Amino acid sequence: MAGAPQTFGSGDDDLGSQTISGINVTPLVDITLVLLIIFMVTATVIVNAGIKVELPKAASGSDQTKTTLALTLDKGGVLYLNGEKSNDQAIVRYIAETLPRTPELQAIIAADRVVPHGDVVHLIDLVKRAGVRRFAINVDPSSATSGR
Repeated sequence: MAGAPQTFGSGDDDLGSQTISGINVTPLVDITLVLLIIFMVTATVIVNAGIKVELPKAASGSDQTKTTLALTLDKGGVLYLNGEKSNDQAIVRYIAETLPRTPELQAIIAADRVVPHGDVVHLIDLVKRAGVRRFAINVDPSSATSGR
């Protein structure tokens, strides 16, 4: 048998008649993992694009669950109404339109800690003159005693 040629297969087998008894899930897993990675990378980019303000610290601050009228003053003194750049006249118009539908309208005012006190007082006065009776000043309740 040392000199006999070796044969692989008997020749009687018909490869076309064999059925596939399993499904290869490797490509499905690969595609799923690639989609998961894409989702994870883009999810960090799509995070709420808010206005960056450094809120002053206060020990008595609490979270507000629903903000109907969000007013923000950034470092440069730019005013935002519900996340969109605005001005005094637009705020008065918005309040005039919203107040009849929502009589319990509450304004939440967030101002960067470097914004002059007079600008915040002006904003509070503007909101009160427009008819809003309930307002709150947004503060960062964490580590109020740690300094300024």
